[in-house]
Amino acid sequence: MDLKQLGEFGLIRRISREFSVPAGVTGIGDDCAVLPQQDGLSTLVTTDMLVEGTHFLSSDISPYRLGWKSAAVNISDIAAMGGAPRGSFLAFALPKGLDSTWTDEFVRGYKEASLLSGTPLLGGDTTASPDRISICVTVIGDCPSGREVRRSGARTGDLVCVTGALGDSAGGLRVILDGIPRSADEEALVDRHYRPVPKVAEGQAIAKAGASAMMDISDGIGSDLQHILDASGVGAEIDCKAIPTSAQLRRCAGRHGWDTEALAIDGGEDYELLFTIDPAAVDSPAFPCHVIGRIVDGDSVTWLHSASGRHQGYKHF
Repeated sequence: MDLKQLGEFGLIRRISREFSVPAGVTGIGDDCAVLPQQDGLSTLVTTDMLVEGTHFLSSDISPYRLGWKSAAVNISDIAAMGGAPRGSFLAFALPKGLDSTWTDEFVRGYKEASLLSGTPLLGGDTTASPDRISICVTVIGDCPSGREVRRSGARTGDLVCVTGALGDSAGGLRVILDGIPRSADEEALVDRHYRPVPKVAEGQAIAKAGASAMMDISDGIGSDLQHILDASGVGAEIDCKAIPTSAQLRRCAGRHGWDTEALAIDGGEDYELLFTIDPAAVDSPAFPCHVIGRIVDGDSVTWLHSASGRHQGYKHF
């Protein structure tokens, strides 16, 4: 079957059927694998890749920003489980023509993003590439056993929330791909695309408050919310007018004729947290919280006050 027909998550399901997972271990299908330990902690493990031409353009992104993003997007998966990152492993394939100045700047960005959450680099691998940069990062973390927030716990009546403004990263990507001149607003969006900040402290606070399900927003809530619904066996109603967007994105959308709703819902790579939680927990939240909808019976999303009524998020194949 062609990969485009199969789709990213069809491919993942096809691979996961080939492996059995030990009892008590969470494997393929969530933001992190979860391995219970004897000391009352669960180990969290996540791996992600960035490939030149798919996830970034080397002609635009600086090695510093690429290093930052490589660390941040992986640490974000630990945040999405409510965990604390403990270390990372970096492997990359580099083409000929790069020099030590490039790698020094890459490592500087990687280090500064890692220091935000106290995540040391513990190892990895380097190799040559025939034509493009490929980066693979693994991050390990932990949380108290049974306290990790999975995608599968959303319940009817829960609120659907996000931690911050959506669409900035997608707007930044539009600036890059369309070659739009960069005023302060456009540059702010580009920076959001290249330098996401993992919501580690926020994820831990949300988990402590009793979130029923959570994940980070990498492919846009048009796609990511459906993963929570599928895992939890529920549906959702989302008020598109309640989805937070930044003033910079709204101003740029007005100047360039962008669809703000589509960028915020389908664009992805904001790395804010998307979570479901009992309404009582958000009366006086100790974490950033924008209520955008609620969990209902069913198995799909109803997009209220939407210009199009349909959203799918980013598709990898």
